[in-house]
Amino acid sequence: MNRFPVIQVQQLQVQQYGKPILKNLNFTLLKGEHLYITGSAGTGKTTLGKALAGKIFYKGLIDTHHCTANNRTIKIIWLEDTHRWKNLTNLSNFYYQQRYNSCDATDSQTVENDLWQHAQQHAIANSEELYVKYCQIFQLAHRLQTPLIQLSNGEQKKLQIIKAFVQQPDILITDNINTGLDNVAQQNVSNILKQLSENGTTLLYISSNRQPPSFISHVLTLKQEGAYTYTNKLCYKNNMVNTSPQPRTINLNYNANNSVACSEPIIEIKNTTIQYDNKKILDNINWTVNSGEKWLIKGHNGAGKSTLLSLITGDNPQAYANNVKLFGKQRGTGESIWELKKKIGFLSPELHKYFDAALTVEDTIKSGFFDTMGVYKKLNQAQIEIANHIFEQFQLHPYTHQPFGTLSIGLQRWTLLARALIKNPPLLILDEPCQGLDENHIMQLLHTINYYVATYHTTLLYVTHIENEIPEHMDYLLQLDRGRQQIIKIKNNNIENTDEVQTTEFKNFEKV
Repeated sequence: MNRFPVIQVQQLQVQQYGKPILKNLNFTLLKGEHLYITGSAGTGKTTLGKALAGKIFYKGLIDTHHCTANNRTIKIIWLEDTHRWKNLTNLSNFYYQQRYNSCDATDSQTVENDLWQHAQQHAIANSEELYVKYCQIFQLAHRLQTPLIQLSNGEQKKLQIIKAFVQQPDILITDNINTGLDNVAQQNVSNILKQLSENGTTLLYISSNRQPPSFISHVLTLKQEGAYTYTNKLCYKNNMVNTSPQPRTINLNYNANNSVACSEPIIEIKNTTIQYDNKKILDNINWTVNSGEKWLIKGHNGAGKSTLLSLITGDNPQAYANNVKLFGKQRGTGESIWELKKKIGFLSPELHKYFDAALTVEDTIKSGFFDTMGVYKKLNQAQIEIANHIFEQFQLHPYTHQPFGTLSIGLQRWTLLARALIKNPPLLILDEPCQGLDENHIMQLLHTINYYVATYHTTLLYVTHIENEIPEHMDYLLQLDRGRQQIIKIKNNNIENTDEVQTTEFKNFEKV
């Protein structure tokens, strides 16, 4: 193999808000080598990816001209953390609840049209064959006529990945590529990336996970204030043994007397079906959640998890046409959406995606008191004290006046978790809360959730695809499969059958 340099980086520097993010960074990647870029939240992983892809201003040298021997322009693809797209009027001003309003679907092109336009824009050879192949692999073939706005978070991610893979890049830079994907899709991504690595594509794989994939040869670990280490994978793994993060439980310091067990069910959903055109998203759901219970919710991408949660959070108008009771009240009997939301702490990938990036970190967290994207009321003294305590416990003081959108993806998600907890809600809904978090923040989150729900008798609904990101002592598993439900009881960290459901597929279920 001709071991010429693919990427040479010399004295690379990037600053934000007067702070060095990347400082005098140097490394060389040869043909056949693949780089894993890792580090804690806020150390500049995404910033480096954008610089390497030519998406942001930087100082120093990034040279990729030696990648080809025939003088053709090399193809560098930047696969960012979030899938972004535009409506039929070429705008991207979507709002969070829009996905659940069927009348807005006409303003969004279909998956098939989006792929066709992508093929035309990038002049992709054999595009139809490639799109069919990848849509089948990622189980999107049946969604080709679906408006983009109606895809789930995971399905959006699959579409983004397909559009990157079909371009057959010389250099592929991926930022948290597994975000939102179910287990089957994650394995498919891993297999395809391995094939690409063997077929000549140079991979730069950005992740907060400390375990690099098998095809990686070198690891760049970014640290605070521009420090870094660059080594081969073997040396990196040998050094990992002595660098395990120590978990820290966040002390929320609420008055436990404010959290009182409720005698009636928190959630009652009976014979509920959610349908858009001829597509059933939820099919005859019957589900009761009692006060203080802890529910794990799982299912493949597009199974209906987010739609189910939208009935509870008040974001789906079809809740009013179904038998949905929350906190003992039937939806549509006079309660306002704000009366409902003040009892719920909520975090989800969709909320994150559509949150106002211009808000300061301070206003983002304080908005949790009012369930708005902004602070439009004056906080009372008790709320000010709680907010100050949350800032201190979540260690977010350095970013107080910084716009939310300028934080790293991990710190954005950490900020939204603080927002969800700030009012000590009786119902806490966490949909993929660990997405984008580094290992230290994941451990802090899990320890905090374990402490929080045990101390304040909080009812917890928790969604994840990752087995080692599940809090302790969950009571029930609600498994969704193409909109149909299975309810499984978890006892002493084991799953029992409560509804005459076959549970063999869950035999390897492990608790944190």
